[in-house]
Amino acid sequence: MDAWVRFSAQSQARERLCRAAQYACSLLGHALQKHGASPELQKQIRQLEGHLSLGRKLLRLGNSADALESAKRAVHLSDVVLRFCITVSHLNRALYFACDNVLWAGKSGLAPRVDQEKWAQRSFRYYLFSLIMNLSRDAYEIRLLMEQESSACSRRLKGSGGVLGGIETGGPGSPGAPGGGLPQVALKLRLQVLLLARVLWGHPPLLLDVVRNACDLFIPLDKLGLWRCGPGIVGLCGLVSSILSILTLICPWLRLKP
Repeated sequence: MDAWVRFSAQSQARERLCRAAQYACSLLGHALQKHGASPELQKQIRQLEGHLSLGRKLLRLGNSADALESAKRAVHLSDVVLRFCITVSHLNRALYFACDNVLWAGKSGLAPRVDQEKWAQRSFRYYLFSLIMNLSRDAYEIRLLMEQESSACSRRLKGSGGVLGGIETGGPGSPGAPGGGLPQVALKLRLQVLLLARVLWGHPPLLLDVVRNACDLFIPLDKLGLWRCGPGIVGLCGLVSSILSILTLICPWLRLKP
């Protein structure tokens, strides 16, 4: 209960709840259309989705300043790659929120002459760049953790006869044996997959961040026409990423840092 009280007190939490409801409506609308529901019901779901989208834009007013502050903090990170990825990601988020504010002004009637299609395309481009930077940061952190785990495993294997998880690392067909051919490649691939799974399983914040960013990636790709996924996939991915974002707000230790 205490966790839920802290969650409700955060302004970001309300936006995440609206986001989850919006993409749930998108997924529900697609399901109703596919199963031949009445046009009136489909219209009501689309209207509810539109109202939730407009409400989210209102809740995001001022988020550009928060993103710029986050970018200023990220500039001081010691790791060059993390500093670049996180700073550029926050700067693109700031531009995305700024475009989103212009869209809100247009849809609410405050600026009726705003070209909403043009500003929507701009906002999704900045959103896409931000997600690419987030995924690049995730890939970098995964590589570092895999190297650390591989070094630790090598040290543990020195006196164990070369067995890792039931896989013989010595002998014919091993990475160090001549004439391994295709079995050698398959073994290396299997070891890398097992190592990746072990790293992600041992670092839940990184795993959640990868899944969330990967799900979010489908949204701008569809909206920009780079990869048409359809409203069903977009709704499902948006709902999953929203639930994961809510989870990181309820359990702060699941948030990837820095």
